[in-house]
Amino acid sequence: MKQLRVLVAVGVLALGSVGAEGVAQAAPSYPDCPAAQIFATDNTAIITDPADPRLQTRLMRFDHEVRKIIHANGARPGASTLLDGVFWSDDLKQPTYERSREFEVNKAGRDGLHHIAGVIAKQYHQESVLTFRCLPRTAPDTDAVEIRADGVSATRLHDALIADPEARDRLGGGSVALDGQLILVAPLEDLGLARKFTAALGVDWNAAQVRFGDEEFVA
Repeated sequence: MKQLRVLVAVGVLALGSVGAEGVAQAAPSYPDCPAAQIFATDNTAIITDPADPRLQTRLMRFDHEVRKIIHANGARPGASTLLDGVFWSDDLKQPTYERSREFEVNKAGRDGLHHIAGVIAKQYHQESVLTFRCLPRTAPDTDAVEIRADGVSATRLHDALIADPEARDRLGGGSVALDGQLILVAPLEDLGLARKFTAALGVDWNAAQVRFGDEEFVA
């Protein structure tokens, strides 16, 4: 898999007169975030055509198999959500597409979550698997945010990436659930850039969910 990014930025954004703390205060922190999440796929192909039939898969077998992996490694699987991902390829200079799933994981600490993600990456020949652990804003391990916002389509995400070279180069892309909920994970220091990008998608920042935590790409 291409590095799966529900939205991951690289580098540091200069926020001018508004720091990351000030931006974060514009939206509430939600306490109902799952203990941990894994974002993964079994896809290894590069898909550039949004009409490709492989993007219609519901990944049901993958869902069942990953749940077994989570359970077999001492954790408890929770809900699983089907996602449509749109990612910018620097090599191809165009968007690529991917079907994936978000898995909620309970009863797993940092090391256990890392191990489970590593098993998934190896079994499905993925370059990396993204994990996110919800933590308090002030926790020592907090280094990222997860932003969720309703009313976004994969088509709109595609168009926003095309229109914004900074977002596509630094943020890479994002994913949308089938019910139209955008899910973006970004480093904490890049919260300002993520906010700017969601605004371009038509998101009301005051209605968005902002969750703090720890992200990791596990190879």
